[in-house]
Amino acid sequence: MPAAKEAIQDDYPTRLSQEQWLERKDPAVWGKWSPEAPLTRAETRSFEKNGYLVMTGVFSANEIAALQDESARMRAGEVALEPENVITEPNSAAVRTVFRLDEQSTLFDRLARDKRVAGRVSYLLGDDVYLHQSRLNYKPGFTGKEFYWHSDFETWHAEDGMPRMRAISASVLLTDNDALNGPLMLMPGSHQTFVSCAGETPQDNHMTSLKKQEVGVPSHDSLSRLAEKFGVDYAAGRAGTVILFDCNTIHGSNGNITPFPRSNAFFVYNAWSNRVVEPFAAEKPRPAFLSSRDPQGPIAIESGKLV
Repeated sequence: MPAAKEAIQDDYPTRLSQEQWLERKDPAVWGKWSPEAPLTRAETRSFEKNGYLVMTGVFSANEIAALQDESARMRAGEVALEPENVITEPNSAAVRTVFRLDEQSTLFDRLARDKRVAGRVSYLLGDDVYLHQSRLNYKPGFTGKEFYWHSDFETWHAEDGMPRMRAISASVLLTDNDALNGPLMLMPGSHQTFVSCAGETPQDNHMTSLKKQEVGVPSHDSLSRLAEKFGVDYAAGRAGTVILFDCNTIHGSNGNITPFPRSNAFFVYNAWSNRVVEPFAAEKPRPAFLSSRDPQGPIAIESGKLV
């Protein structure tokens, strides 16, 4: 069971009366590089500096085809999904997100444990890892809505009880992502600054924030200043690309009005030593499909091809 938070110092207070910027107090890379590391020294330094890393050609065409087929089956209703795990687009019945991806598909479970992803994340975090959250994101052509600028850690800390900045998200691109169809946008270097957001957490905030996040996001003034300081980049790549990004990197994505859909498998890896406690700025934690609160142990990382 998650531990109580009374004995844990809150170095990242948020959801207070006024917005403020706080300096990060945790490393961006916890592991120690060696020639045997699963990332090069340059890749490690790039992640440490920018807060993200784009790795192309990680998965083969055959592997991606199998993942695409499984994704299509899930979205078409050919796989039984629990209603609470499915989030639709605002003002539409179109599927936006499927949560608990690893629990509903053996293929995606295997993907989550793949050494090419989980092994590299474990190295960067310097610890065994478990899945804090997993999901399948769809951004259909013409109508795919945006994901507003935010730091994941702000929500995970405030509403889930994640103590430290020791988590990394992995986005496995299942379709080609380019500058036009709503790719992931990031502010390089922003992971070193924690934006403590203003405003209290509403009851059951997740019920609306999953469709459109309005609480726990930086103000327009902060976003403007962050963009001026760090700039804005976007992560493009062909299907099979993997994007790793730090839990505190400010990111978002535009809507997709092109005919070309965008989808990705998304896994949040948390360090085993950083398991969640009680929320730091909410009366109760979010449901388990958003935050794994009682993991049985670190994931078993596997080598070899998916198919």
